[in-house]
Amino acid sequence: MKFTKRNKKWAIISFFLILLLAFALYPIPPQKPINYIDRKSGEIKTEKIAGEKWLVWLYYNPIGEATLWSLAKRKITSSIYGNMMDSPNSVKKIKPFVNEFNIDFSIAQKQNFKSFNDFFTRKLKPEARPIDTAKNVVVSPADGKILAYADISRSDFYIKGYRFNVSSFLENPNLAKKYEHASMLIVRLAPPDYHRFHFPISGISSSTKKIAGDYYSVNPLALRKNAEIFCLNKREYTVISNPKFGQVTMVEVGATMVGSMIQTFTGTSVNKGEEKGYFKFGGSTVVLLFEKNKIEIDKDFLFDTKKGFETTVKMGEKIGVLKT
Repeated sequence: MKFTKRNKKWAIISFFLILLLAFALYPIPPQKPINYIDRKSGEIKTEKIAGEKWLVWLYYNPIGEATLWSLAKRKITSSIYGNMMDSPNSVKKIKPFVNEFNIDFSIAQKQNFKSFNDFFTRKLKPEARPIDTAKNVVVSPADGKILAYADISRSDFYIKGYRFNVSSFLENPNLAKKYEHASMLIVRLAPPDYHRFHFPISGISSSTKKIAGDYYSVNPLALRKNAEIFCLNKREYTVISNPKFGQVTMVEVGATMVGSMIQTFTGTSVNKGEEKGYFKFGGSTVVLLFEKNKIEIDKDFLFDTKKGFETTVKMGEKIGVLKT
C-alpha cells in the first residue's frame, strides 16, 4: 500500500494520540496513605481522601501534571466548579457526600440546603464548638488537622531540603521580619470538615490583604510533590494585634476547586472564636504566625509533627498558651 502525504499525516497523528493515551494510562506507583493522629484517642488513623484517584493522577502522572499546569491550577477551573456547586442541581450531591464521610448533620444550624455550597459553608450550633475563653489561651481557628512548628527558622517544611519562606508567603518583607523565628501552626481543612474559620485570639484586626496566586491542592499527596504550594496559591491575610500576644498573622490559603474565600467579619475589634469568614467548596488551609517567644504550642502537636503526623483539632479547642 502506497502512503500518501495525507496518510502519513494521519499516521503521525495516530501515533501521538496512542502515545498520549499510553502516558495518561501510565501506571502510577502506589502512594503512602495519609496517616494522622486522632487527638482524643491518640490513635493513628488513615484519612479518606475525596477524589483521591483524580488527585494522584494530577500530581504523579505525566499527562496529569500537564493538565495540572495548563488547567487544574487555574482560577477559571475552580471558579467554574464553584459555580456548579452553587447551582440548585448540586443539592443531590449532599446526601452521598454526608454518607461517604460520615458527617454529623445534627450539629448544623439548618437541615435543608439550596445547593451543595450552601451545605458546605453550613454554620454549626454554638454548643457544637465551645470556645476556650481563658485570656492566655489560643484556640484553633478551624476544624481540621494541625502541623506545628515552635521556630520555623529551625524546621524544614514538609519536604527535606525546602525551607518555608515567610517573605515569599506574605509578599511583605517588612512584616516578614517580625516572623524570622516565628512559631507557626497550619490547620488543613479537608472537604468533609466544617469550612468556616474563626479568630484564634481577641484583638484589633487589620484590613484583609489579598495575594493573587494559583489553586494547587493543599492535600499532603500534592505537598509531597511540591512543598512550595503554600507560596504559590492564592491567599488572604490579616494581622491581629493583641497587647500580650503581639502581632499574630492569620492567613487563609486557597486550593484546587475552592470557589472563593469569603471574609464575613466587619470592623476592627475582634473576639476570640468570632467568625472571620468561610471557604466555598474544596479543601483549604489556615496558617497562624506568632512572633518569637509569644506562644507555647501544645506539646502533643509539636511531638506529632516531629514524627511526621498531623493531629486532629476542632475550632475553639485550645492549641497553645501565652509564653511566660
